[in-house]
Amino acid sequence: MSDEDIYPESEKIDGEPVRGPDFRGEVDLESLLEDYGTTGFQASHLKEAVDIVKEMREQNSKIFLTFTSNIVSSGLRETVAYLAREDLVDVMVTTSGSHTEDVIKSFTDFSMGEWDADEAELREKGVNRLGNIFVPSEHYIRLEEWLNSNVFPDLFEDGAVTPTTVAEKLGEEVADDPELDGSDSVMRHAYENDIPVFCPALIDAEIGNFMFYYRQEENPDAGIEILEDWDNLIHEALEAEDTGIIAVGDGIPKHQAIMSNLFRGGAEHVVYISTGMEGDGSLSGAKPEEAVSWGKIKEQEDTNYTQVEAEATLVFPLLVAAAFKD
Repeated sequence: MSDEDIYPESEKIDGEPVRGPDFRGEVDLESLLEDYGTTGFQASHLKEAVDIVKEMREQNSKIFLTFTSNIVSSGLRETVAYLAREDLVDVMVTTSGSHTEDVIKSFTDFSMGEWDADEAELREKGVNRLGNIFVPSEHYIRLEEWLNSNVFPDLFEDGAVTPTTVAEKLGEEVADDPELDGSDSVMRHAYENDIPVFCPALIDAEIGNFMFYYRQEENPDAGIEILEDWDNLIHEALEAEDTGIIAVGDGIPKHQAIMSNLFRGGAEHVVYISTGMEGDGSLSGAKPEEAVSWGKIKEQEDTNYTQVEAEATLVFPLLVAAAFKD
């Protein structure tokens, strides 16, 4: 066997040289992320995501921000609250735990814990574990009392309401309650800037449990109207000249955003931040390319979608700092 068989003659490669950050001089966030573009692997995807989000802003896209509730449970709540406070996104889609945790965090702080804690011991102590974050059960008791006195009576006075109406009411009450610190409340800032917060699975957390109790004990007409919100979310997409989607995490929020854009021929700009595994065939693991096949994301000549395969607490603040902090 000859050398040519082992090492065939190479064609010229036109790509940029692989170069990472150079720490011999001063390093700032802008230069670091610029160097990410030629670092390779997920660093290059993050730089691509920053460029796509900047393009969303330059094109004045209607920006759909989707996120799962663990984002609000973590310190990323402050990042999402910043985007809402500064009116930098137009539509939010999330899961029910975001409502629950956002209000609780307006009462008090969550605490750092441990991944490998003794679960049975935590249960005896009345402590709930979210990864390496601890939340005392008493926080949920206080939440139920607050909802029953401040939110539910007015909210359900005329019967069923939409999830967006629930989010608006939560934001209004957090803003008006002098005993709460709503400075980093996602619901408050979304309410004050008229950013709708869609949540198709609203009952899938403690707030859903408390609605169940309230309906059983106080008002049998209390309920949640889902279809009207779906109609409104579709029209958010239909009425936009250009749309961008930033999906932090997967599941229902991500799919509601891309599905609503199907009705307008797909979204123009899309960024996924995901740890989902494509091999199981689930939507959570599906990459943007799959959504192109369904018509939920437009295929364009210039790169208009990417996925950063990373845990959100590591990369979402970098994306926001680079693409939204002017």
